[in-house]
Amino acid sequence: MKILLIEHPRAFNPQRCNDIANTPLSSCLISGYAAGVLADAGHNVDILEAYLEDLSYETVKDRISGMRPDLLGVHMVYQWHMDRDLFNLLEEVKQGGLTKYITAYGFYPSFYFEQILRECSAIDSVILGEPELVFSELADALNRHAQSFDIPGLARLDRCGNITSSRRKPVENLDSLPFPMRTEAMFRLPEVNLQGSRGCYGQCTFCCINPFYANGSRWRSRSPENIVAEIDLLMAQRGSKDFYFTDPNFFGPGSRGQRRAISLASLLKSRNISFGIEGRVNDINDEAIELLVEAGLRHILIGLESGNDVSLKRFNKMTTVARNERAISILRKHSVEPNIGFIMFEPYSSLEDIRTNLEFLQRNGLLNNLPVTANVLYHHQIVLKGSPAFQMLRSQGLLELSPSTAYEGTAAFVDTRVASLAELMRQVTNSLFLRMMGIWSEREPAPVGAKEKYAKLNDLLVDLFEFHLGRLENGRLLTNEEKLAEISGAVDRIGRILDT
Repeated sequence: MKILLIEHPRAFNPQRCNDIANTPLSSCLISGYAAGVLADAGHNVDILEAYLEDLSYETVKDRISGMRPDLLGVHMVYQWHMDRDLFNLLEEVKQGGLTKYITAYGFYPSFYFEQILRECSAIDSVILGEPELVFSELADALNRHAQSFDIPGLARLDRCGNITSSRRKPVENLDSLPFPMRTEAMFRLPEVNLQGSRGCYGQCTFCCINPFYANGSRWRSRSPENIVAEIDLLMAQRGSKDFYFTDPNFFGPGSRGQRRAISLASLLKSRNISFGIEGRVNDINDEAIELLVEAGLRHILIGLESGNDVSLKRFNKMTTVARNERAISILRKHSVEPNIGFIMFEPYSSLEDIRTNLEFLQRNGLLNNLPVTANVLYHHQIVLKGSPAFQMLRSQGLLELSPSTAYEGTAAFVDTRVASLAELMRQVTNSLFLRMMGIWSEREPAPVGAKEKYAKLNDLLVDLFEFHLGRLENGRLLTNEEKLAEISGAVDRIGRILDT
């Protein structure tokens, strides 16, 4: 059976160019794992990497026409609006007889399947959660020309226009899955992405990772031996030496997770590779970090989220400020400077909370690197459908939903002063992100005197934040006209620094 999986073109939105919560990084391998399972079952499978290859919808249509797949899968990554360009393509493909069956999969459609099925008649079904086994059973049913089939994990419209859906249990033994298929475009990335585990034992209110897999799902891991077998294959076939574990929770829970990390480190040490990971602060322990660094660990993303214990409790992080600081200290002891997840502005933030966050960042030396500073000084809580926060804020009347899509909500701030500062910093940093996008993505060279210019930009952002926070604390709320003038002035200063 001919099967084509599409990573579709994604529209650029300048107001959202630095939102990192589009979809968990682990989803970058979601098509690869599905393709691996389908190929292992004997199907003729290909992945069309339209996003990384920067292909147009016209080119995508030509590629579909050339293959005429029996089954077309669309990884719908993330939408800020109902994507009519994508839907129009699928409708043209279906009406033109270029494919017989279309299914969508991924985080976004798993939570938004009802609207997608009703908005795009070309989509025959949506896969909910992990797609590998559902894809395999769907391909088998279509290959047998089954007139009807009931596959756990598949949502469809029935003949009466009603949506039928069910969830299936996540894959328990991840070692049983074939290694993912990777495109040439993925090998052109700075690091080869790996997935060593799925899910998380945490229950953060802003996160939709566990609800994606199934209610009550928890962390599951591949064995160290299975991971190393894949790394050895990539080293032998491609000469790969730089890797990144896309797991949202690399370590896993408790002593079991630590033992597994140490075991993996012992297997990796002799391979002379470098790698990055993501983890929770309560899993950053001295012994495991030391051994992982010896094995090639060079960078890590940890979700600090706040410098305020009250906020951490609201997020249900199951951590504390003290543990945040302990994790930073351990990493720096082993010469690993952490990249951090941080939510400066949450719906319930007070000015006191914002001040506490700022002092935490300053106290721990986290406002000295321009990309990090720009991110943490603006970042508000992103609220996605499927997360506990979405339901909670909606029930409290604090969630604004767009008429075009109810997948992402905009949380209203209880304190209008916090809202004013959040908007000012978002507009200023967004302007910086647009200017720096080509440089930070390494598509453009850095400016002459980059180090000095970046230091000036860093100071500009910190001073701007602290100045306006102080004004608000003293009862000085900007009018809309004054805020626009302040934003314009800061943007002009950014331009002068970069252009001189």
